[in-house]
Amino acid sequence: MTETFTVEESVHIAATPENVFVYFTDPALYVQWMGAEATLEPVVGGVYEVRMEDGFGAAGTFLQVSPPHDLAFTWGFADDDAAKHVKHAQAEANSGSAMPAGSTLVTVTLRADNGGTRLTLRHQDLPNAELRHGHQVAWRTYLPRLVIRAEGGDPGADPHA
Repeated sequence: MTETFTVEESVHIAATPENVFVYFTDPALYVQWMGAEATLEPVVGGVYEVRMEDGFGAAGTFLQVSPPHDLAFTWGFADDDAAKHVKHAQAEANSGSAMPAGSTLVTVTLRADNGGTRLTLRHQDLPNAELRHGHQVAWRTYLPRLVIRAEGGDPGADPHA
């Protein structure tokens, strides 16, 4: 059996789970914290695709959509061209075949916590340590941007541009 890697990040957001959940399901809201373009069909089996300004793209399928507390979707490089735009992975990780579309699992839980929401994101089945590190850096970059946006602020320009 091949070893896989996991990233888990958690943030507190001063907004209700209902107000945070839509930032993962509404394409217009999604791109306010991550990406330049999103195609989201938030139903089981629906499309999950996000593209960054620099050409990076992730693609998968929604596996669970349970508003306002739980969602899960598969994630991987949209194509070989998208894989070439990975910011923090070493050369051997920069291949669509290293992590094809839909090959990893992202679960998001939103729980009422201290007058707001505790968001926990778990990204599983990453195929190597380099891609785990790269996704850890990415989620640690984007989740704080979601906090700012969901709390009504402007997170500024996307760092993947």
